[in-house]
Amino acid sequence: MFRISLKSARVNSGMTIKESAETVGVHHQTLSKYEKDSSDISVSLLEKLCNLYQIPEDYIFLGKEYDLIRTIETERKKQEV
Repeated sequence: MFRISLKSARVNSGMTIKESAETVGVHHQTLSKYEKDSSDISVSLLEKLCNLYQIPEDYIFLGKEYDLIRTIETERKKQEV
């Protein structure tokens, strides 16, 4: 299954980082940190963000942003073959 980053989910929902952070009750810098590396995000914050962005939790990639990019590139190469 293909997954997206927290940042992609937020951008697709049309929200700024400050709007999202304020809505779920965290500082925008905290949310920015999790958008770059969501590997240690709390379950409760992930649930709040997924509800806000209207996306199932299973669709969110949990890990470092560059790992997601590497995964996407690997999948593209497999499809080209």
